[in-house]
Amino acid sequence: MTPETQRQPSLLDASCDSFVYDLAALSPTEATAMGIEGFDGELQDFSPEYYQSVADRTREMVADIDALDDCTYEADDEDDFDEVDEVTAAALRDRLVLQLELHHHREDLRCLNNIASPVQEIRDTLLLMPSDTPEQKEAIRSRISKIPRALEGYKESLKEAASTGRVAAIRQINEVIGQCNALADGDLLDNLGTSGEVEAAKRAFEEFSSWLSAELQPQAPSEDAFGRERYERFSRLFVGFPVDLDEAYEWGLDRVAEITAEQEKIARQLYGEGTSPRTAMRQLDNEERYTLHGQDALVEWMQSTADRVIKDLDGKYFDIDEAVRPIECKIDPAGTGGIFYTGPSDDFTRPGRMWWSVPEGQDTFHTWQELTTVHHEGAPGHHLQIGAAMTQPDLNLWRRVACWNSGHGEGWALYAEALMAELGYMDDPGFRMGLLDAQRFRAARVVVDIGLHLGKMMPDNSGKWDKAHMRTFMRENTAMDDANLAFEVNRYLGWAGQAPSYALGQRLWQQTREEAVAQGMSVRDFHSKALALGSIPMAILRETLLD
Repeated sequence: MTPETQRQPSLLDASCDSFVYDLAALSPTEATAMGIEGFDGELQDFSPEYYQSVADRTREMVADIDALDDCTYEADDEDDFDEVDEVTAAALRDRLVLQLELHHHREDLRCLNNIASPVQEIRDTLLLMPSDTPEQKEAIRSRISKIPRALEGYKESLKEAASTGRVAAIRQINEVIGQCNALADGDLLDNLGTSGEVEAAKRAFEEFSSWLSAELQPQAPSEDAFGRERYERFSRLFVGFPVDLDEAYEWGLDRVAEITAEQEKIARQLYGEGTSPRTAMRQLDNEERYTLHGQDALVEWMQSTADRVIKDLDGKYFDIDEAVRPIECKIDPAGTGGIFYTGPSDDFTRPGRMWWSVPEGQDTFHTWQELTTVHHEGAPGHHLQIGAAMTQPDLNLWRRVACWNSGHGEGWALYAEALMAELGYMDDPGFRMGLLDAQRFRAARVVVDIGLHLGKMMPDNSGKWDKAHMRTFMRENTAMDDANLAFEVNRYLGWAGQAPSYALGQRLWQQTREEAVAQGMSVRDFHSKALALGSIPMAILRETLLD
């Protein structure tokens, strides 16, 4: 595309860019995650005033969309929305209106869980920050120095939410108490800052933990379920598509049964008649050809696998920009048991990274189980997905780095796992078993998440879903170790609607590709056109791609 034919940024693009920079100033941890410079030494205070400021700026952006859209009714107006603007406006309205609805119900003020609330945001942002230069080290020191104020503001938000009866379940409060104690007693902060700021931050985490225990915990409900009304809001937020929750629950049960039958067939193929999937997976764990010893070996295997896939797929099933090719595989020192991806900075000076948060004491890793995870987090999963959007010259800053929809993003990553099986990368029966284990796990999450939060009866009609039954069902449907499984179950209890967005999003991706191919699009073109749109809600993706 020549400079003469390249699309020029529109008024809506300029408004979106300003919106992102304003959000970066309001939420410096988001700026760090997006790779926007200038805010690394700052930290939002998570107070009610902070959340109100974010809502006010969001409301202003919605008004800007409406004002700019009014211009499109004037004939021959050079500022009319073009096709890119139409998608941007639709995605903005969908995302921002939902965020304002959640703010109206004070979901932001009450937010407290084991994975995606302010305590984890404070911890995780420090791990993202570079520390190579004196200026970078000073930014870390400055941010650490602001932790006491941030936790005090967070306390005020939780108090205000509690005054209207909005308090997280006691189980989630217990989880965050444990995380605060770990930050107060551990060495994560010691490795990042100087003694004065670190000691003050540790005391702040300790005091916040004590406040949670003494003041908020007594007000907390023992009931984990969100209920249908709250759940529907979060489901739409995470999936990006209106979900028939009752149909999705039944689909999840059917999908678990379907995958289980395929696993039983592979178990017999691997180890003979009468071998159950559980027995086969235990035997796979004992096979040296699928075993890695030590974290160094794990990182080397992750890196070589991701690099090879990027090389193999480029030009055949994907068009991979040169800037997207590099990926770094790293160990996350938090040790929570999660595996995750962080995107590159907007200028790609910080590459995309795949992180493995190895729990303390774990030193053995099984490639049969984890190959599909590398495809999910790396290539052709999140790394290609996020990188493709960030290289699009027609997308404004909000579309490239700030808009993230879980059904689109996590649904794509599961679609990527299944795609690698289609392309022959999972033909080895051990790796195939690992893929099916991961897919069965995600289908089971649809069942337990919807089942518990909507108060459904269990499939055998023996009673309603609760944590004990969730854990039993998940244990039956995954080979995940106990430490990771415990973390996962608590995540479902406190982050309602997010876990099902993976499998439900995958379902939508596969349906959309089938319809696109039926309309004459090649698979390679489908991937290129779909990923070039960025992480937009799945409903808008379908409207944009399909005739």
